[in-house]
Order: sequence, then structure tokens, then C-alpha cells
Amino acid sequence: MEFSPFNNVVKLCLQGMSLEENKHTDEALKLFVQAWDEATNDLEKFLAAHYISRHQKAVSDRIVWLEKALMHALRINDDTVKSALPNLYLNLAKCYADLGNVEKSNEYAKLATVLGERPSDLGPFYHGTKADLQLGDLLMAGGNSNYQAELTMNHIYFTALVNGAGLAAALAKGEGRERVYVIEPMGNYENDPNLTDKKFPGNPTRSYRSTAPLKVVGEVMDWVRPSAEDLERFSVQLAKGKGEIIN
Repeated sequence: MEFSPFNNVVKLCLQGMSLEENKHTDEALKLFVQAWDEATNDLEKFLAAHYISRHQKAVSDRIVWLEKALMHALRINDDTVKSALPNLYLNLAKCYADLGNVEKSNEYAKLATVLGERPSDLGPFYHGTKADLQLGDLLMAGGNSNYQAELTMNHIYFTALVNGAGLAAALAKGEGRERVYVIEPMGNYENDPNLTDKKFPGNPTRSYRSTAPLKVVGEVMDWVRPSAEDLERFSVQLAKGKGEIIN
């Protein structure tokens, strides 16, 4: 099940997050509830329930929505949502602690600890760019950010979603054609902290980064290119949401 920023439910959640940032919490909640009502699969319901839970004033109500989010996440059972589980369990642990249910709180806290922090995602992985690369070439950290030109990046970024890499290629600087390469990380990698649990619960975009090189092992030719309208809308949303990059 692939996450897409152009999915209608995800768009509603993005709009709701923008309203949250501007302190329009009532309007944001309405959009999250609309996202829940329009959700048609477990990924969409998981995302909507997560955001609705954040707006519940009563702890008991927050638990209801967190457990709905957890139920749909567990039904998916893939790397799109596995990274969200530790934080879901920790939030539930805190809620049950607030209610004085120590046994339930400890149960969820242990589950969060067992899952750990290292990504379980084994790929395949992709990198989107406008650079013309050859098999065997190495992509290295140290390039300039596509979003803050003055910033030299300490990591090289990649994703397990081929269309996500295609979006990165469309947004990348340069005049060449958009390319999506199959890459092999040559060292350890971690969840992208600029996205993971910062914008979305866990790492549904399956975005990662590494200080080690990425080796080009292939190229994908049949990825789905975003429409000009979607790309323009996403670029505007990205510009509005610019902030500190965790480097």
C-alpha cells in the first residue's frame, strides 16, 4: 500500500496540518474528521484517526482514536506504517498512565521498546534526481539542499516508494530529465527525521537517509509522474511549510 501526497485523504490531512500550524484548531479538526469520513482503506483511516486523536480534550477520547489508528495500522502490516507503531504505543502508554492504569501503560511501553528505532525496511530503494548517472556510480552526501540552496546536506536521501522518488526527481534542481534510480545503501541508514513523526505518524513515505554512499544498480522507467497541477500544488504547499531542516 503506497502513500501518496496526491491522495485525496492525505491532501485533507495536509490542509489540516497547515491550519494547525496557524492555530486554527477547530477548522483543522473538521478537515481531519472529513478525511476520516472519506477514508476508504486502512492507510487512510490510520492517518485520519491519528490526527483526530491529537485534538481530543478527554484522555479517554484520545485513547479511542489512538486505538482506531493502531487497529488500522496493524491491519496493513507493512513498512508503510511499521515505523509509526513505537510512537503509537508510547502515546497509548502515556494516556493509560494519565488514567492510572499502570498495567496497560506498561504493556504498551514494552511494545514500543521491543520495536526499537532501526528501520526494518529492506527496500528495494530509489533515488530521484535530474543527474545522468551510470550503473555503479556512487551518490554521496555533501550536496546542496533542494529546499534551502545555501545548506550543504550531511546525508544522502532515498525512499522505498518509486513514485516518491519520482516526485523528488520532479522537485530536484537541474535542467536534465527526471530520473529514478534503483540504489543500494553502502552503509547504515535511518528514518528521515524531517518527515518521520514530524509531519506524518511514523514514516509512511518510507524516506531514509545515510551518511554512506548510495550505489546506482538500475533505473526505473515506468514510474508515475505527478501532473503539472499536482506538482504546482505540492510545490506551493512545500514552500509554505519550509522550516528548519534536521541535517
